This record gives sequence, structure tokens and C-alpha cells, in this order.
Amino acid sequence: MDVAINRGASSGADTDALVESLIDQSRQRSARQWWLNAVLLLVCLAALAQSGFFDATRFIEGGPAMAQVASEMFPPDFSRWQHWLKPLLDTLAMSIAGTALAVLLSLPLALLAAPNTTPNWWISRLVRLVLSALRSVPEIILGILFVAAVGFGALPGVLALALHSVGMVAKFYAEAIEHVDPKPLEAAVAAGASRLQVITHAVLPQVLPQLADITIYRWEYHFRASAVLGIVGAGGIGFELMAALRLINYDQVAAILLTILACVLLVDGIGARLRKALK
Repeated sequence: MDVAINRGASSGADTDALVESLIDQSRQRSARQWWLNAVLLLVCLAALAQSGFFDATRFIEGGPAMAQVASEMFPPDFSRWQHWLKPLLDTLAMSIAGTALAVLLSLPLALLAAPNTTPNWWISRLVRLVLSALRSVPEIILGILFVAAVGFGALPGVLALALHSVGMVAKFYAEAIEHVDPKPLEAAVAAGASRLQVITHAVLPQVLPQLADITIYRWEYHFRASAVLGIVGAGGIGFELMAALRLINYDQVAAILLTILACVLLVDGIGARLRKALK
């Protein structure tokens, strides 16, 4: 009986020690999280200070100028709306073509970048380095380069969107492929399937819904980016926006911005319906 009592006491002591250990670990995690949040907050505040956000004088001095621009923007002037239809169609075409081209280039690169589908580690590292390089160059810089190379119009916009997006889309594709369930892959390999058969029958069926979501989100982004690329001569509604800005027709600028907003809302709505239909 004494032995049983001793065992119970020992068990209770072990339980208390385990509880104390868990409490200590929880406190340590909370302390680390608190310090991490504090560091992030300080970094954000330092970045705002470096950018001059806390300089109240600049805001006070810039207030009248902003009020003057705002007064010149209203009411919006839609008198040239017929001239904006073709540029809007060009912008839509640029977004679709850029997305399609980005997907065609991104899928094979993603398969080479993902650790579970790449032929070897070095190829994966090299492809990821290339994708990082593509992401580091903004679309507008690529747009300027392609305008200089192939001339004005929608083509340089499509090429700029596609090339920049490959770096981002392929990265997201690779991460989705990397986290697939390995059991179907192992079963396919055990059945004697080739690498291509493993990809087409065990990998892609698992990630297609995620890839579709990524693609649709990127298309929605491309429409907004296409409007910006028009400013550097890549065609689309951005070209009309830049022309209105150069002529200081702020009422037409407001009208074009509202038109772009309406189109963005329409594209976002179509994207949401597509995502719902593909689930």
C-alpha cells in the first residue's frame, strides 16, 4: 500500500513538473512573440520616419495644392468616353495575354523549382535564383525596355507583364507543388510510372485548384498593372491617362480613374465567379 502511495505521489510530482514545464514554455513563447512584435513595430516606425511621414510641415504645406487638384478633378469629364473604349479593350487583352504567357512559362519552371519534382537540387536552386531575378525587376522597367526594343503598343506590355509575373507565379506554383501529399507520388513511382507520368497523374491533380486560384488572382492584378504600363507607352488606358495628366486635364483624369475603377470591379467580380466555379 505504501508503495502505491509513493507511486501516486511520484506520478503527481511528475505531472506538476510537466505542467510547470509547459507553463514556462508558454511564457517563453509569449516573451519571444512580444519582443518580435516590438522589433517589427520599431522597424515600421523607423521606415515611416525615414520616408518623412512624421514631417507635419510637408503635409500642411501640401494641403492647399492637393485641395486645388481635387477641386479641378470634379466634376469628372466623360466627354471623350468613346475614345477610351479601344484602350480599355487593349488593357483587357494585355492582362489576359500576359497571364496566359506567364502560366505557360511558369508551370515548367515551377516543376523544376519544387524539390519533389526537380531532377536535382542544383537545378532547383538555379531556377529559384532566376525567379528571384525576374521578381526583382518591376513591370514598368520591363515595359520601358520592351518599348525600346519592339516599339509602342500592347506587345511590350504583354511581354513585361508575363516576364515579371513568371517570377511570382512560378514561385507560388512551386510552393503548391512542394506541399502535395507524397503518398500518391510514392505509389506512382512504385508502380513503375515515369517522371512525366508521376507529374501528370499524381502531382497536377492535387494542385490544379490552387494553381487556378493563383492564375485568376494574377489576372486580376494584371489588369491593374496594364493600366500603369500604358503610361510608359505600352498601350491601353494608361496611355490616355498619361495624356490627360500632361495636358493638366484633371477632370478627364478623374473620369479615366473612375472608368478604370469600374473595370477593376468588373474583373474582380468575374475572377470571384471563376474561382467559385472551379472549386
